[in-house]
Amino acid sequence: MVSDGDIGTSRRAILKAAVAVGGASALAACLDRTGADPAPTGDPAAKPARQHAWREYVRHDDHGNTQLPSHQILLYLTLDGDGPPSTADHDALAATLDGLDRAYAWSHEGVLHSIAYSPAYFDRFDDSLPENVDLPEPTALSPFESPIFDRQDAVLHLASDRADAVLEADRALRGERDEANGVPVPSLPMTVDSRRTGFVGAGLPAQHQDAAGIPDSKPVPEASPLFMGFAAGFRGNQATEDYVTIDSGPFAGGTTKVIANLRQRLADWYDEQSHEERVMEMFSPGYAERGLVEGIGDNLGADSGIDQFVDDLDADAREYGRVGHAQKAARANRDDAGDVRLLRRHFESTDDIDSDQSVASLHFPSLQRRIAEFEAVRRAMNGTDLTEVTPAIRQRVNNGIMEYIFVRRRGYFLVPPRRHRVFPTPDP
Repeated sequence: MVSDGDIGTSRRAILKAAVAVGGASALAACLDRTGADPAPTGDPAAKPARQHAWREYVRHDDHGNTQLPSHQILLYLTLDGDGPPSTADHDALAATLDGLDRAYAWSHEGVLHSIAYSPAYFDRFDDSLPENVDLPEPTALSPFESPIFDRQDAVLHLASDRADAVLEADRALRGERDEANGVPVPSLPMTVDSRRTGFVGAGLPAQHQDAAGIPDSKPVPEASPLFMGFAAGFRGNQATEDYVTIDSGPFAGGTTKVIANLRQRLADWYDEQSHEERVMEMFSPGYAERGLVEGIGDNLGADSGIDQFVDDLDADAREYGRVGHAQKAARANRDDAGDVRLLRRHFESTDDIDSDQSVASLHFPSLQRRIAEFEAVRRAMNGTDLTEVTPAIRQRVNNGIMEYIFVRRRGYFLVPPRRHRVFPTPDP
C-alpha cells in the first residue's frame, strides 16, 4: 500500500525533475501532477519598484523566516554582437518582461523574477557606471579556488512554488511556446548561454540525495531544506531588502548580486561526523557544547544567535581543534552598527553544469549594496588566518565547511530598479 507521504515524495520528485529537464514533455508532467488550475495572472502596475522585493510576496515560517520559492531557474544570457543594444533589442526585451509581468502574479504562487547585468554588459558602453555602484569583474576569493567566471551579459532569475508556472515561463522565454499562463510572452532577444535549475525546502533535498556527492546511506533529513541537513536563512541573520538597496544615484532602488555555484561532497560530512561535530562545523563549537541545535536547527527560531560566538574563534580553535562556518562568516557580515550586510537566497541543485551528471550542488545568490561586502564575508569564511592559531586547523580541514564545498563558478551582477531593468545604460 502506498502512503500519502510516499505519494507526496513522488510528486515532489517529478516536479523537481521536470523543472531540471525542461521541454514540452516536462511541462506536461507538471500539469498532470498539479492539475489544470492556472496560476494567478499579474498586473504590471502592481509590481514593486525593486526587482529584489520578494519578502512580502512569499511564505514565511512560524518565526517569520522567509521560505524561498521551491522551484528556481537561472537563465544566463548573451546579447549577440558588440556594442550597446539597439533600439529594437530594447523594445523586444521590454515586450518580453512586460508579458511576463502580465502572465504571473508577483508572488510565490505566480512567478517572481529579476534580471541583472554583468560588468561585461556595461563594458559595451563608453561611459562608466556611477562611482556609488560597486560592480567589479568577478575574481577568485581564496588561494585554493579557481572558479570559472560567469561573464554573460545578464542573468534572469525565475522562482515559484509552482513547478508548472516556472517551467511554462521558462519555455516561453526561450521561444519554445508563444504563451505563458494564457498570456502572450515573446521570447528573449538574447541567447541563453546556460540554463541552471534548483530547489529548496523541506523534503526536496532528501528526495534528491541520490546525486553524486551524497553517501549511499541517504542521510539528508526529510525536514531539511538543504543538503547539509540544517535550516538556514534565519531572519535575524539576514540583511533586510532595505539594507541591501542602493540608496542614491540613477540606480537607486537596485542592488548588486553575486551568484556562485558550488559542488558539495558530503560523504565525510555525514559518514565521518556525528551530529554534534556537524553542529560545531556549521555553527560553532559553542553550539554543540551548549546543545543549542535540535535536529536541523529550526528550534533556533528567527535568529541563530551566532553573534555571541564570533569572539570565541581563536579560543575555539585551540580548545576544540575546529571552528564554525557561521561564526567565521559573521565576523565580516556585520557593519559598525551590528546590521547584517548580506541577503542570501541560496538553493540546492543537482546541476553539473555542461554535463548530464547529477551532482549535489548549490546555487548561491547573494544580494548586497556593494560587491566588496560579499568579498569581505567570503574571505572571512575562508578562515585562512585560523590556520596560524593551531596546526589542527588547516585550510580545508576542521575549518567550518570548507572541506565539503568547492566553488566552481562565480558571477557579479547589478540588479537595476524596475524602471531601468531593460538594457540600462551606465547612467540611465
